[in-house]
Amino acid sequence: MSMKEQLEQAKSGFIARGPVEAQSHIFRHIAEQQQSGRVYGLKVGDIAPNFVLTNPLGEQITLYNELTKGPVILAFYRGSWCPYCNIQLRAYQEIVPEIHEYGAQLLAITPQSPDNSLTQKEKEQLTFQVLSDPHGLVAERYHLLFEMPDYLQHTFKHILGRDLTAFNETDRWILPIPGIYLLDRERVVRFTQANPDFMIRMEPRDLITQLKKL
Repeated sequence: MSMKEQLEQAKSGFIARGPVEAQSHIFRHIAEQQQSGRVYGLKVGDIAPNFVLTNPLGEQITLYNELTKGPVILAFYRGSWCPYCNIQLRAYQEIVPEIHEYGAQLLAITPQSPDNSLTQKEKEQLTFQVLSDPHGLVAERYHLLFEMPDYLQHTFKHILGRDLTAFNETDRWILPIPGIYLLDRERVVRFTQANPDFMIRMEPRDLITQLKKL
């Protein structure tokens, strides 16, 4: 089953079995973001901001240091509690050897705590770096961060039973728009994709196609 098919299956399952109020609020928020006129993400040709983030082992990873080794793909995602994110990461894990063949690497960035990232890496057997951005500072610099409105906070905490402030170990109700960046060794954004509809993700083969263009 392709990643797209898995995502569509997850969406169908949510519509069939998810709490009606949660569905209403989540789809409302997606529509509000789509209709806001806000442009998410950096533009092709922009210089990618540097950052230092921590991986699950407590090691600090610096973007510009990694770029000296070759191109970098950044994948911003919501967290291991999100089934759509898990489908995406598993699909990207399958193309990691091909990414390496082109001299590149994949860095996944999430607001969840390092402990939760470690659990996810072990469960999903991820071999790429998963970096924690608990306060959303990096997602904000990459123009992907948004503050969750009160009605969506209520939905997550009281209907879905997901207190993201506890899960992310922060006092902010924030999430990133799922986004992909392809950066060359000169720190230039060569490709970008960001979609407020978190149930849609970039296909692995499309990612490889963009990587081949470098």
